[in-house]
Formats: sequence, structure tokens, C-alpha cells
Amino acid sequence: MKHCEGCNGCKIDDKLVKIVDKYRGVDGGIISALHEVQDTYGYISNISQKYLSKELNVPMSEIYGIITFYSRFSLTPKGKYNVQVCIGTACYVKGADKVLARFKEKLAIEEGKTTEDGKFSLEAVRCIGACGLAPAIVINEEVYGKVDDKKVDELIEKYSKM
Repeated sequence: MKHCEGCNGCKIDDKLVKIVDKYRGVDGGIISALHEVQDTYGYISNISQKYLSKELNVPMSEIYGIITFYSRFSLTPKGKYNVQVCIGTACYVKGADKVLARFKEKLAIEEGKTTEDGKFSLEAVRCIGACGLAPAIVINEEVYGKVDDKKVDELIEKYSKM
């Protein structure tokens, strides 16, 4: 654990230092570094952004722009199980709005939020490339198709027990 200069003494752990060291001097390495930070911590904290900015010589505004442009990145911690409901055209036509509403009701959270126990987070995403399975969702890396209220209830029960 080391302290970052200029960040009011914030603590930078060894994992973040190793990520930064890997991409120091790599042209365009910021995106890869952000991917690793996201994979390591589940989100990209303000401390991580400041450290990446300082050490990789990339303006904070550019880092923030990248994070907010790509839906893969998050500024807030996700739940253990990140539920992404596809609301792309095919899924929407087949009832994705009802699927999303059911998740909101059963998890008692809104889009972009995480349950109090940290188990689930909920997102509405554009297209997951599973149009033939509409309406489709992704929980972490697992795709589920032809989702209805019953399937939502089953999935919440399944993941709640894990």
C-alpha cells in the first residue's frame, strides 16, 4: 500500500500500482488500464482515476469521458450479480419493459442501483446481441433468453441462494 502524492494522501494498493506500471508509456494504454481496473475492483473509483491520470499523464477529463462513454465501465460499485436487461428494439418489442419492471419490483431498486445487501445491481442496456432470444438479459456473463415474470422470479431466487 502506498500513498498517492497530490491526492490528499489517498491509499493506492499494489494491484493498482501494477496495472499502472504495465501501461506506463504504452500509447493508448488508458483503455486497457481502465478495463483492468474495472475487472479488478468492479468499478473505477475517483482515487483510481486520479492515480491513472497522474501516472499515465492522461487528463482527468479524458478518463471521465472514456468511463462515461462506454457502458462497460462503472463509476459505482456493482452488485455481486449485475443484471443487465436488454431494451434494444427486438427485446423491447417482445416485452423487455415488463421484464425490467419485474426486476425493479422484486429487487426493490431502480436502474443503475444496487440492492442494500450488495447482491444485485440492475441496468438497462441497449443491445446484447441476443435478438433471437428476446427478451434477453445478462447476469454477469450468463445470457438468459425468452425471459418473462416467472423466469425473473426463478433467476432472483437462484442467485439469491448463491
